[in-house]
Amino acid sequence: MPADIEIAQQAKMQRITQVALEKLGVADENLEPYGHFMAKISLDYINSLADRPDGKLILVTAISPTPAGEGKTTTTVGLGDALNRIGKKASICLREPSLGPVFGMKGGAAGGGYAQVVPMEEINLHFTGDFAAIGLAHNLLAAMIDNHIHHGNELGFDVRRIAWKRVVDMNDRALRQITVGLGGPANGFPREDGFDIVVASEVMAIFCLATSIKDLKDRLAKIVVGYTREQKPILAGDLNAHGAMAVLLKNALQPNLVQTLENNPAFIHGGPFANIAHGCNSVLATKTALKLSDYVVTEAGFGADLGAEKFVDIKCRKSGLRPQAAVIVATIRALKYHGGVDLKELNAENLEALTKGIANLERHVNNIRNHYGLPCIVAINHFTFDTEAEIDLLKKKMAHHEAPVVVCRHWAQGGAGAEDLARLVVDIVDKTPADFRFVYEESATLWDKVVAVATKLYGASGVTADSKIRNQIQKLQEAGYGGYPICIAKTQYSFSTDSKLRGAPTNHEINIREVRLAAGAEFIVLVCGDVMTMPGLPKAPSAIKIDLDDAGKVVGLF
Repeated sequence: MPADIEIAQQAKMQRITQVALEKLGVADENLEPYGHFMAKISLDYINSLADRPDGKLILVTAISPTPAGEGKTTTTVGLGDALNRIGKKASICLREPSLGPVFGMKGGAAGGGYAQVVPMEEINLHFTGDFAAIGLAHNLLAAMIDNHIHHGNELGFDVRRIAWKRVVDMNDRALRQITVGLGGPANGFPREDGFDIVVASEVMAIFCLATSIKDLKDRLAKIVVGYTREQKPILAGDLNAHGAMAVLLKNALQPNLVQTLENNPAFIHGGPFANIAHGCNSVLATKTALKLSDYVVTEAGFGADLGAEKFVDIKCRKSGLRPQAAVIVATIRALKYHGGVDLKELNAENLEALTKGIANLERHVNNIRNHYGLPCIVAINHFTFDTEAEIDLLKKKMAHHEAPVVVCRHWAQGGAGAEDLARLVVDIVDKTPADFRFVYEESATLWDKVVAVATKLYGASGVTADSKIRNQIQKLQEAGYGGYPICIAKTQYSFSTDSKLRGAPTNHEINIREVRLAAGAEFIVLVCGDVMTMPGLPKAPSAIKIDLDDAGKVVGLF
């Protein structure tokens, strides 16, 4: 089978104006084209859809990620195409890829095989410039902070308590901790600073949660950028930075429309990571898709303990969105990895390891059914090495959890390979009412919210933090932020904070090592374990394989 990029480059794309009109009923005057195959949908048009009924929302999530791969985005695309194949008006909603993982470990993030979104190269690279706009808005605020201090510091910033780092959309460990302002008085006051990756920026979170330009500006104004010596918070609005930041984000806020290989509509907008942020595409894109389609398939980042939890407890809580069902993506290979099999041995049948590794899937299913209150389907992303005995064992095990298992072949067959999944999703969504619920109540304390997620979802025995961290959490509680949801930043590879603990570990502790207030996004970030908000490149990054041939054709992007 051809490589993903070769399949994408051979795609017979339709002009995006044709896809918008024929599949969504959106006329070209409501689009802002970026070339022939990408477009943004105008906010005025989106506002005109307010009285339309919403379609039905399906969440795609996954088991805890492994080096063997699961294919969550691929399954989202395949399910969307399959729904259209069986006669449903459906669209998909995805996050935008970050250049950090594109050139780092992961490579592209536009699906794979015959279940991709296109134009794949543009989507994986600069796309419509949204991330550049978010990075510029974030760094404008950083520049205005240092400029304000340089010109007299009227607001009284304590330079030891500036809470706003800079960002760049690349993995670069050398930028995690830096010193700025060197070179004498003309360059400002020297101080410690650092960089996060763009997807960890609070501006990214705000961008993805904002419902209008006014909401965007109001949220930007509430960002806490630092503190005075008396520890009084200083806001972006105090610097009058929010207006200019909103100007930089104005065009980016319009949702992006592209297409799948089968010429079905795909909204790709916003891109916070789920291990260091809230892991969901923009509220605006999801709500727009629901007004224009009868079924909308969206994904949440990484496993159901991370992206799906934040989708439920942050995105849904803040937006009023309510999914009708969830699909958990798994592979036989990944489950055997969770059962202790070495990466090189995953192609061989191993029922013992599969039985052990299924514990990871079982916990995710239990979380979705009993803590999120959603009907659940397990989608097995099929590999040719999977044996009938392994598939039968998995189906038998999951029967006890009331989670039907469907083998999907969308990677090799496109939408046709996921039609069984599509029919089952429609049947469940139409016949089984969801009992949607949050993991914790809004009225719970911040500490109790962390404990609820850790003990209910992660299987932890409890939460630990040193006295400094506990005091920070208590001060935020007392300052009026206790009603905010929490955003736990931890490794995606395990229910624990140890990336090497596979399967479904229990009786481990979740240690909080850093607390960040995201007042504009209206959640509290709790950094746990050794997860980094500025990742580094691996020893052999994907960048060394990505190239441009003499004819100007991109190669090595996957």
